[in-house]
Amino acid sequence: MILEMKNISKYFGPVKALSDVSFTVRDSEIHGLLGENGAGKTTLMNILAGAFPPSSGQIYFNGEEIKEMTTRKSTALGIRFIHQELNLVNDLKVYENLFLGEEIKNKYGFLDKKTMIKRSAKVFERMKVEIDPEEMVEYLETSRKQLVEIAKALLFESKLIIMDEPTTALTNKEIQSLFDIMRILKKEGVSIIYISHKMPELFEICDEYTVLRDGKFIDSGKFKDINEKKVTELLVGRKIIDLEIEERTISDEELLSVEGLTCSVFKDISFKLRCGEVLAITGLHGDGRRELAEALFGARKVDSGTISLHGKVVGTRSIKNVMNSGIAMVPRNRKERAIIKDMNILDNLSIAFFVNSHKNLFIKRADEIRRYTKNKEAVGIKAGDPQNLITSLSGGNQQKVIISRWLELDSDVYILDNPTQGIDVGAKFEIYKLISNLAKKGKGLVVFSSEFPEIWKIADRCIVMYKGGINTILSREQLSEENVMFYATGSNLEVQK
Repeated sequence: MILEMKNISKYFGPVKALSDVSFTVRDSEIHGLLGENGAGKTTLMNILAGAFPPSSGQIYFNGEEIKEMTTRKSTALGIRFIHQELNLVNDLKVYENLFLGEEIKNKYGFLDKKTMIKRSAKVFERMKVEIDPEEMVEYLETSRKQLVEIAKALLFESKLIIMDEPTTALTNKEIQSLFDIMRILKKEGVSIIYISHKMPELFEICDEYTVLRDGKFIDSGKFKDINEKKVTELLVGRKIIDLEIEERTISDEELLSVEGLTCSVFKDISFKLRCGEVLAITGLHGDGRRELAEALFGARKVDSGTISLHGKVVGTRSIKNVMNSGIAMVPRNRKERAIIKDMNILDNLSIAFFVNSHKNLFIKRADEIRRYTKNKEAVGIKAGDPQNLITSLSGGNQQKVIISRWLELDSDVYILDNPTQGIDVGAKFEIYKLISNLAKKGKGLVVFSSEFPEIWKIADRCIVMYKGGINTILSREQLSEENVMFYATGSNLEVQK
């Protein structure tokens, strides 16, 4: 047994984040730690990593009790933590981030850049990814940054690696490369704690599972002895059937029309969206989806093409024009593109309203409270004091605040770019219900997603992109994972040759 955490409790003031939780990991084991956002997973792992002490309980590592665990002591023991939230310094190069705080020096006491660059290149080669160790981190895409975070843990000798949502921004190919590395590490005697909300990944890579809910231990066992439905019921504490999305009727009325939208990354994008319809857009990494989402909201300049709403051309020269026309957008990667971490929950929720609809000279706090209370009930935001920083919330509740930000505008069209990224299964279904309810009200929704189970749950039609263009548009009847992959990989074009 490499790790035993016994009867761990943790208080933050009057709030009890963990209550008498015990957790064990065996040697050479990949252990899935499951729970909804706010269940206590990250708190438990931060205690293990020495970020803060437990209020009570003991930690044993390799059979020895570790008292007063600190980050330095945790690192010295061979424990490495790959955090869900990226902890890279954008103003440093890749290799400088990898060795930050653990720099290699030559015999004269100067930084040995050549050795650090060489070792960085080797770890990326092992990961089968092409990242230049001398590139500035600020120029990397989010998926590349995630791979750099993973590389930091692989660079040094580790006995136990904690992976907190490591695949959130990765492509399928990158995920499989990561799994290959994890299997090699397991054979080499390294244990891994794997935290993820993606059920197929957990069942593919993990040996054992432990479920936490509301800061308490719920269950543990082997993945081979359980199925996805049972795990989900353990996570949310209720039957899945309670979360089924109801069917809805789609109007024949055309709401949004996109004609010939073209820029350097995508070309000739044309589609229509009806009132009450949910249109998914999917594909593989580098297909132009990310840039298309930005262009639809006026955040990226296009070379040609038009966007029309209710038959009227939308001016896309500024985001505010697009907002005023009746289009709203929930962007991907809330940490980098949505939340304003130095603002409280109230202001994060109200900021789109301030930009688009607020007419008074001053902001009334009472109005903000009313706005927050209304959305808290409608969307199910779980928060204490709304004047706390938004970073005090779990990922799922942060996402609900961002969605509420745009619901305040009562727009006709909602663009949702990867709206359930990094949130738990319960929060996902709540967002799916919200999407369905918006569609029932006659809103049109364009949802960008790479997860087929999500697309299946919400979409009426699905655009599949390939190399910057629309390869096909699948009806609900045509929608299957095999069909999506067939067109996302361009296999139909190979067949035609």
